[in-house]
Amino acid sequence: MKNRNLIKKVLPYFYKYRFTLFLDLFCAGLTTASEMVLPLILRKLTNLGMKDLSSITFEFVLKLSLIYFAIKVIEVFAQYFMTSIGHIMGARIETDMRRDLYYHLQSLSDTFYNETKVGVIMSRITNDLFDITEFAHHCPEEYFIGVLKIIISLIILLTINVKMTLLIYIMIPLMIYFSGHFRNKMREAQKDQRVHIGNLNSAIEDSLLGIKVVKSFANEDVESEKFTYENNKFLGIKKRYYKSMAGFNTINRIFDGLMYLILIASGGYFLMKREIDPEDLIVYVMFIQSLLATVRRIIEFTEQFQKGMTGIERFAEIMSVESDIKDKENAIEIKNVRGEISFNNVDFSYGKSEEKVLNNFSVDIIPGEKLAIVGPSGAGKTTICNLIPRFYDVDSGSVKVDGIDVRDIKIKSLRENIGIVQQDVYLFSGTVKDNIGYGKSDASDKEIIEAAKLAGAYEFIKNLPDGFDTYVGERGVKLSGGQKQRISIARVFLKNPPILILDEATSALDNKSEIVVQDSIEKLSKGRTTITIAHRLTTVQNADLIIVMTKEGIVERGKHSELMEKKGYYYNLYTKGGRLE
Repeated sequence: MKNRNLIKKVLPYFYKYRFTLFLDLFCAGLTTASEMVLPLILRKLTNLGMKDLSSITFEFVLKLSLIYFAIKVIEVFAQYFMTSIGHIMGARIETDMRRDLYYHLQSLSDTFYNETKVGVIMSRITNDLFDITEFAHHCPEEYFIGVLKIIISLIILLTINVKMTLLIYIMIPLMIYFSGHFRNKMREAQKDQRVHIGNLNSAIEDSLLGIKVVKSFANEDVESEKFTYENNKFLGIKKRYYKSMAGFNTINRIFDGLMYLILIASGGYFLMKREIDPEDLIVYVMFIQSLLATVRRIIEFTEQFQKGMTGIERFAEIMSVESDIKDKENAIEIKNVRGEISFNNVDFSYGKSEEKVLNNFSVDIIPGEKLAIVGPSGAGKTTICNLIPRFYDVDSGSVKVDGIDVRDIKIKSLRENIGIVQQDVYLFSGTVKDNIGYGKSDASDKEIIEAAKLAGAYEFIKNLPDGFDTYVGERGVKLSGGQKQRISIARVFLKNPPILILDEATSALDNKSEIVVQDSIEKLSKGRTTITIAHRLTTVQNADLIIVMTKEGIVERGKHSELMEKKGYYYNLYTKGGRLE
């Protein structure tokens, strides 16, 4: 994206703090004016001394000193404001952008997260936006000071010697033009650097989260080699960036030297021609030094500028991603949900895949009915459950809740009425109480305890070191599989939804834990429309309706006793061990 388009993306964030920005630039103007006054005071002093030394009195020197002292006091206060309040403004802009980015990420569908690494997202939320803090404060400030100094210096220097000033000032646009090539290369390398650090973070995260698997296969060397490759690749990108930066700085140093060369040559020439006074040449040199220091500062700031622009570009890239799952303009809220669910001629495939996971799939579930879905992996069982809360949308056909197409219901309203218990339980880093309370944000301690009792979790929680205030660790690592599952069930008890989805909720548990959890599930599913995906067929014998699926679709449906009487696909599965893989 072009710089001007990126600036447009970030301008609304500046607008909120426009008064602070105005004060910051005003203070920047004061510090610039203070810096420019010193050469003028010295020029006044030297000119007067060269012409009539006796005219320099104590009162005159004291007056000039007091003027400079007053200006310096103003500069100190202005500099304090710029350093403190100006940086705080940048931090607030970063905070606002991170908030908007996080809210936007919350709205994106499963499709986005299936295709994007978490490490890459984390890099954008942290590193990229951190650079925007410095950019937000320094960019307007540095360029404002630079433009101000260039204009003020030009006006003053033109009054001293027009020809020499024009010779020097013509070098500034040439410097900007020739350094542009390296500036663009820096920008490209900076973006590649940001992309790769996200990939590197993802690789590290993946390796560390799977550290037990790594160690169990004694594959530390394999992981180290993978890390070394990615780490060295990142080094190569950094090398490219620093080579571009070296070229950028070299070009500017060359023009820096050329300006001083012009100053020496033309200054000497105009002294010979008596077109400039010696004292004016000294002041001229001071202004040029200040001007070149400003140009160098802007050039050095280019590195921070490029980081900021890269951060804004990567921010804009994610913000431009639109969720494929969103509310219609006239979407409604559903209340008093009975739990009737119907799939009508549903076709579905993931992403751009031409292979259909579901083809002309239809089933009706009456309120309060217990439906079990069994079949081999890849038959589309989990897909069916994902379509009800609109984690994905159907390609054709419809999914209805209480006779209303789920696409016509507000997503939040729909999901508030659905409880999901999955095989892979996710517990947040926090206490047991925090994780159960996630099912209802305003739940009282009494409600949380009651939910734990209903889920069969109260006894083991009570025996934990700190009871309900026990820290469960990252992803609940301090708890067993059965304990985590019962906490997740308690969470759904607390939510108390009319529709319940059990996605292989007990398949990863040992027999003892499965019996306890299955008892909790029986309590949970009572009086609710329940859809169960199960590997162990013994867990679905009491279902009101069992549908047997293969990749060809539904091959059998009925109650357990009916399917056993048919002696078909289900019967063969059940009699051969009753477990699907």
